[in-house]
Amino acid sequence: MFQDFLNLLYIPGEMVLTLFISLTLAFLLGLTIALLYRSTHRGLNYEPSFLATLTLLAPIVALVMLFIRGDLVLSLGLVGSLSIIRFRTPIKDTRDMVYLFWVIAVGLGCGTDNWTLVFMSTIFLGIIISILYLLEYGRPKHADFVLVLSGSSPYPAGDAEAIIRRHTVNARIRSYEVEGETWEVVIELRFNRKQEKTLDLLIQEMQNIGRVNRVSLLAPQLALPM
Repeated sequence: MFQDFLNLLYIPGEMVLTLFISLTLAFLLGLTIALLYRSTHRGLNYEPSFLATLTLLAPIVALVMLFIRGDLVLSLGLVGSLSIIRFRTPIKDTRDMVYLFWVIAVGLGCGTDNWTLVFMSTIFLGIIISILYLLEYGRPKHADFVLVLSGSSPYPAGDAEAIIRRHTVNARIRSYEVEGETWEVVIELRFNRKQEKTLDLLIQEMQNIGRVNRVSLLAPQLALPM
């Protein structure tokens, strides 16, 4: 009886080798994708925990594919079990969704023994993403900011407009408020990439204008440099 139990536990060496290669390759490719994500990410919504998700998701998907390979019952059970899982974590950036699909595809390929195809396609996609990052593809050509000026009356409109024309592509007054001897002006500004590097010079020149007491330059959340 004990011998029969040992026979049930016996795993062919070929299966062990396949399991090891699939999980190892999925882990290494998932780690590579995570490192590429960290190197090419732009913006303020970066989450370090997402790197662990990318790294572990590929071998987990590969393991699932090894379980259900050629088994219709297990595949239907997997679909039923996944249908009761609700993912409540919102995706803040559409690029994160692309990386999630990428590591899932890697896991599917490794779990079905398409190792060469998965390896070559990962290198190809990594090169494309790196080229797009270096070319700054999809990055806005302009940056929008909001300038808030306040001081004592009268408002030095001529001096302020001359400085704004010199440093910006376009400008528009959003609001102009006067209360007693003080005033406040809110102006929408648009800069190109070269002008964006001289924002400190714009603020300095505004502070040097007479009757200007406070200068604030704000970046709207949706217009932050990415």
